[in-house]
Amino acid sequence: MVIVLMGVTGSGKTTIGRLLSEKLQWRYYDADDFHPQANVKKMKDGIPLNDEDRRPWLESLNKLIRECLDGGENAALGCSALKESYREYLLVDERVKLVYLKGDYETIQRRLSKRRGHFMNPELLESQFETLEEPEGDVRVDVSLSPAQIVESIRSDLGI
Repeated sequence: MVIVLMGVTGSGKTTIGRLLSEKLQWRYYDADDFHPQANVKKMKDGIPLNDEDRRPWLESLNKLIRECLDGGENAALGCSALKESYREYLLVDERVKLVYLKGDYETIQRRLSKRRGHFMNPELLESQFETLEEPEGDVRVDVSLSPAQIVESIRSDLGI
């Protein structure tokens, strides 16, 4: 199984992904590590990525997910996956589960104001919320819960 933890920047994808992976003894992957350098530079400069920028990134994530599934590796992947068309690259079969880390703008903005050392420019939060197409019928977790509560909620919802 591969769990894709999705949400806007600051929703807790990395924190929750690492905690969940540790608890399950799975591998954690951060989709940010798969961005081409040109994408990282744009985001540092506060320039939102467009669909063309994201295509090679999404293709590399699709490859990663398929390799995990083909190799029998359980994993968690933290990935913004803001649009349905992006999620189509990731949800390659029924063994991939989507978990939406849902939070309101004010909560996420407060979190970002405290975050240091991340390349994502906090000024891009508004564009992320504008781009966000909330998924229907998938696991949703309120990010105002504690990280431990979020991990337990995910485990309960997915039966793992």
